[in-house]
Amino acid sequence: MPATPESIVCDYLVIGAGVAGLRAAISLAATGKVLVLAKDTLHESASEYAQGGIAAALSDVDEVTLHEQDTLLAGDGLCDTDAVHTLVAEGPHVIEELLEWGAEFDREGGELVFGREGAHSRNRILHAHGDSTGREISRALYRKAASLANVRFLSFAAVTDLLMADGEVRGAVVYDARYKKHHSIFARATLLATGGLGRVYKETTNPDVATGDGVAMSWRAGAVIRDIEFVQFHPTALHLDKAPRFLLSEALRGDGAFLRNAAGERFTDELASRDVVSRAIVGEIARTGSPHMFLDMTHFAPGAMEHHFPRIYQTCLRYGLDLAKEPAPVHPAAHYAMGGVHTDLNGLTTVPRLFAAGEVACTGVHGANRLASNSLLEGVVFGARAAVAMASQTPCAATGEIPQAEVFPGLSESHLRSITWEHCGITRSAEGLQQAVSILRSVPMERRAEATRLDYELRSMRRVGLLIAQAALERRESRGGHYRSDYPEKAAEAVHSRLVRAT
Repeated sequence: MPATPESIVCDYLVIGAGVAGLRAAISLAATGKVLVLAKDTLHESASEYAQGGIAAALSDVDEVTLHEQDTLLAGDGLCDTDAVHTLVAEGPHVIEELLEWGAEFDREGGELVFGREGAHSRNRILHAHGDSTGREISRALYRKAASLANVRFLSFAAVTDLLMADGEVRGAVVYDARYKKHHSIFARATLLATGGLGRVYKETTNPDVATGDGVAMSWRAGAVIRDIEFVQFHPTALHLDKAPRFLLSEALRGDGAFLRNAAGERFTDELASRDVVSRAIVGEIARTGSPHMFLDMTHFAPGAMEHHFPRIYQTCLRYGLDLAKEPAPVHPAAHYAMGGVHTDLNGLTTVPRLFAAGEVACTGVHGANRLASNSLLEGVVFGARAAVAMASQTPCAATGEIPQAEVFPGLSESHLRSITWEHCGITRSAEGLQQAVSILRSVPMERRAEATRLDYELRSMRRVGLLIAQAALERRESRGGHYRSDYPEKAAEAVHSRLVRAT
């Protein structure tokens, strides 16, 4: 497929406009033309929804080595130590860079305020406007990127496949939903910054665009998918009828919120790691028969919720819940993928000219369980590192083909998401995982004369759900975000899972 008049040729293609993609675009602009694609609007990404904060060892009572130790401990034996060291060592610098570019983190008396969240040993979490940290970082990065003449943005551009030639990625195919047309985009280096996969699950805090597209298209291109079974379920998503599964930030528990059952009793350590708290909530739900547990902030000082967590407070108020006066019903929901497209420390995948950064990537920084507020940091640190490596790629011919013919699963989205939630969720077993694999493998695959964006998303979700089920079935242990009721103990040796398409 050579370039045509409708094709776009650029130096660097960035798929995704969250913090990882934006940070990469800023550096890449110094060496060539950059095209940043957003599947929806430029502001619809998981980065925009991130409330908890961004972690960095900047305070007087903190050290990089302590941040490193906390990250390794949360990762439950599966972290890549070099990746973790890179993350925490470069953290202070990227925060200073964000401040220079206009990011406004919360301050008191002119000094930055450092909060604490679950499994952190020190106060090292920076917030913006209380609970809008991701939105503020995205704003600052977008403003910087948009000021650069070499950066161009294209919204409502859903990437459906990567373009391949001679075993290399040469760009991507984009579906423009507004005009129902496909376009080829060619580049010397392509960055996947597509975010997460939460919509694969029935319950998720992620935006609707989080359908695992980057993982699915990378798998079709022959890239290694690593540790994809490790999915973090946030313990405290709002659980109200007719309300979205809005995330009630870790910072609430960091500030002293209590988890209670329907009888008002506390039942777990609120500051334990997310997998521990999520299982505790699910266990208490099973024990008591209640549909949810409750997060209680009613003992906070008057005005604290409105002042420190204005977005959370106002959102709940819109659904008739005053958090200053009554506890919030909560239930765990799929929140973050620790695994993904395997990369080195410079974002390079196992396929030449294909890079990945942010949640779609598996650098090894999170291991089996991500430490709270390390995700925004990872996006910024590794987005910048990927840009340096991408800039070293030599020009290549503007030609390529999609790696597989387009076929689409013949099942409903609601059915797929129920399968993954029931069998690939917080508690897993061989029986349930085998059932998930069997169902998802046997789904009839169909050609479509005129496929829609929803068709492409369902294709991604089915593939990602199957990859999660396969990897979880092979992991006969419980570790971090992966819990097997039939293998409740951790294996003596920590081993990474590795999936790649047979060719």
